[in-house]
Amino acid sequence: MVLALSSCRTSYLSRPPRLGFIVRPSHQFLSFLLCPGLQIPRLSVLCAQPRPRAMAISSSSWELPLVAVCQVTSTPDKQENFKTCAELVREAARLGACLAFLPEAFDFIARDPAETLRLSEPLGGNLLGEYTQLARECGLWLSLGGFHERGQDWEQTQKIYNCHVLLDNKGSVVATYRKTHLCDVEIPGQGPMHESNSTIPGPSLESPIGLAICYDMRFPELSLALAQAGAEILTYPSAFGSVTGPAHWEVLLRARAIETQCYVVAAAQCGRHHEKRASYGHSMVVDPWGTVVAHCPEGPGLCLARIDLRYLRQLRQHLPVFEHRRPDLYGTLGHPLP
Repeated sequence: MVLALSSCRTSYLSRPPRLGFIVRPSHQFLSFLLCPGLQIPRLSVLCAQPRPRAMAISSSSWELPLVAVCQVTSTPDKQENFKTCAELVREAARLGACLAFLPEAFDFIARDPAETLRLSEPLGGNLLGEYTQLARECGLWLSLGGFHERGQDWEQTQKIYNCHVLLDNKGSVVATYRKTHLCDVEIPGQGPMHESNSTIPGPSLESPIGLAICYDMRFPELSLALAQAGAEILTYPSAFGSVTGPAHWEVLLRARAIETQCYVVAAAQCGRHHEKRASYGHSMVVDPWGTVVAHCPEGPGLCLARIDLRYLRQLRQHLPVFEHRRPDLYGTLGHPLP
């Protein structure tokens, strides 16, 4: 295994850098910090829970919560995909993370809409059962970034949802978010994407929790709504294209972090999935000042980052942009839903 420090740019208030780590297996995070009323423990509480002795780490590492961001190359083979993801999750646990993020389509990436529908499962199916067991085994929370879900309306619609699932360290489903912005685009050189051929847009936001998926990052209204509802970490698990990725990926993620003063965690698909599709990769964590504090190199692997909420709150105190908004002039862009 190769363990290296990621590059960190100088950040605000002369704070000491929180170094992310790039981890590559030798063979090739969470406070979804919530509104105070929600009965989901904050990240600092989650990470303070005892671990099995084999996964213990030094006490100095507990100072800031550690999250792991996984990068994979999904194919139509669901079991092989699970083996790859499980290996990364176990590695994250061994390194002391309290939550691991998996990208959009962690379960599979099919060749066409018909194969997508055939391979899809309900949330109560076998595949989510395996991830439930994995979360329990590793004692980790899991952000499952985009599951091809057969919903309760499957028989009527014969379409699915792109569902972001949050599991706690006991394997229980804590929250779900169904992607609201579907990617129906045609980018020269990247091939057409018509997500709505097989997928239904989700009906609502999980507004107190920073759950989103891929194409959602192009809509600042969503991130502002989540931040104003109390989220301190936004998540954008993705399968970004090889043409839009170099142009827009980091720019959009850093913009969402800066405008909301949130941490942004983006687990990504990478490489060639099959003959019809490839993804950009470059999974990363961005802090509320817009600094990339951890990123993955090319290929499958994971990166680690520590989440400093004290720094986030200090920044918001020194630069109180949400207090300075003028809805009397430009309306309630991103106002949280009632």
